[in-house]
Amino acid sequence: MKDLKVIGLTKTYGEKVLFDDISFTIKEGDRVGLIGTNGTGKSSLLRVLTERDGSEAGEIQMPKDYRIGYLEQQTQLNPEQSVFDAVFEGDTPILKALRHYEIALENLTLDSMNEAYQRAYSNAEQEMNREDAWTADTNAKTILNQLGIHDLEQKVATLSGGQKKRVGLAQVLIQAPDLLILDEPTNHLDFETITWLEKYLSNYKGSLLLVTHDRYFLDRVVNRMIELAHGKITTYTGNYEVYVKERAERMLEMEKQDQKRKQMYLKELDWMRAGAKARTTKQQARIDRFHDLEGNLNQAKTDGSVEIVMDGSRLGKRVFELVDAGLTLENHVILNNFNLLVQTKDRIGISGLNGAGKSTLLNVLAGRMILDSGKLVVGETVKIAYYTQMTEDMDPNKRLVQYLQEVGEEIETTNGERVSVTELLEQFLFERHMHGALIGKLSGGEKRRLYLLKLLMERPNVLLLDEPTNDLDIATLTVLEDYIETFPGAVISVSHDRYFLDKSTNKLLMFEGNGQVTPYYGSITEFLKEDRTLKVEAVVPTKTINQVNLVESETKEKKKLTFVEQKEWDTIEDDIAKIEKEIEELKEAMAQSNSDFTKLQELQENVTHLEEELEAKMDRWEFLSQFA
Repeated sequence: MKDLKVIGLTKTYGEKVLFDDISFTIKEGDRVGLIGTNGTGKSSLLRVLTERDGSEAGEIQMPKDYRIGYLEQQTQLNPEQSVFDAVFEGDTPILKALRHYEIALENLTLDSMNEAYQRAYSNAEQEMNREDAWTADTNAKTILNQLGIHDLEQKVATLSGGQKKRVGLAQVLIQAPDLLILDEPTNHLDFETITWLEKYLSNYKGSLLLVTHDRYFLDRVVNRMIELAHGKITTYTGNYEVYVKERAERMLEMEKQDQKRKQMYLKELDWMRAGAKARTTKQQARIDRFHDLEGNLNQAKTDGSVEIVMDGSRLGKRVFELVDAGLTLENHVILNNFNLLVQTKDRIGISGLNGAGKSTLLNVLAGRMILDSGKLVVGETVKIAYYTQMTEDMDPNKRLVQYLQEVGEEIETTNGERVSVTELLEQFLFERHMHGALIGKLSGGEKRRLYLLKLLMERPNVLLLDEPTNDLDIATLTVLEDYIETFPGAVISVSHDRYFLDKSTNKLLMFEGNGQVTPYYGSITEFLKEDRTLKVEAVVPTKTINQVNLVESETKEKKKLTFVEQKEWDTIEDDIAKIEKEIEELKEAMAQSNSDFTKLQELQENVTHLEEELEAKMDRWEFLSQFA
């Protein structure tokens, strides 16, 4: 068994303890979700596990040949590399074989009569056979296809943030390491790709450690949860839904124990005040117990609960109206004779294709972008809080309290109470000792939480939220969703997070590209159940090359098989027969192992993988047969 063991790990950041003497094991086949409030040290823990950062104490034990693949939240790629070089980067034997084979295949496709290319292809084929890399090759092509990565010659520097995320994800998935560590893998992905990724990771043979805000994703992928809070970890067996239930029960039990300790403490405090003296061993023991009680009060520490109770400004009936709106950016049609009426208490979710203009619509409503045609009417009493994907410039040398005091010293709640800036900071999970800290010492997620707090302090009556789930932790998101439910004004959110959209919207605007915007009254879950499909954002092809065997656009002009395709055709039926035989043998083994649940699960995963491979081979056979 290939396991990773963490023993007594400790790390601090300045005066803050991120994790203190924590220990846990990730066993082979585990799918672990790591959860915690922004700033608790989740990303720092991932960096320590991948040896990108060190720790003050503790050790990490793993086999010598143990391989870890890491997708960072902000994808780190060499901008000078091609997509091909980025995707197939790595020094494992299988990756080297794949890289050599794909290069040889591309060269031979360009000039099939070149003898040097033929020899290089033959050598690459032999290397693939030696490393048994053909399954990995099929897997790589499936991954690239599903992630919409078609042009492998494109420079990384020309890619958008969403495209880079896909390339980084393809890079770690193709490496097929023993442990996949993924930090917010669903950011910038559309619904179809997220659904595919859920299925892929559920069948992944190695182990998985996952940090994500996507609660549906956690429910469908993980079988264990690790919560990091106040430097300690708590492990739960099961998915996110099980975690929520068991954590609530655990906190309730801890609160009961706390209450008992407080009652005992008060009783012992009376005894101490009565003038107890340590004249006997028995009395000294009682005094010692008193001090132990004193030190262990309020053990039911949680991440806190964000409570948003700020009052909003008065809002008239009409908020926004777009009439025959038209907008084109860089030859891309964003809006085409688009009409929209937004009224008080509307809850509108905007989703769909990346790059189709979702954030642009928010910029139009916020007055940051002008329409080419048509008109925008804004209600007279509208006061907007615009939570953009990019946080406003924050002076790193400014303290948290100073930053909020720019809005005011206190705010009025919906109950008419006055709440000070320091109380608001505590409600937003900034402990009192942090209030005087410099903004520059906050984590990225903590800065986003502080930014949201400042926006809400301004008492808006319209919220524009652009991908809020990309940066906010689940605790903050949960209460933001509850706040939206009672918010007296209008809320318009751009998001791909299914859970967030289900909970906070009742009308959708689905951007499908080329100015097509489809309104839908209902939840995103209902929308997706109706089998509506939205294409993935592709790495826009300037030249589709043979490494990714997608449906060929040149089918109509194609007359015969290329040299490489003929070689593939010569063996493809044998390959299909081999896979079918393997599936049959596995099913026979399942029939003989019906009492061994663990063995059955492993066999079923292998069958599922082979059936996907068989389907890809059959599709390829169908295509090649047209010209054979």
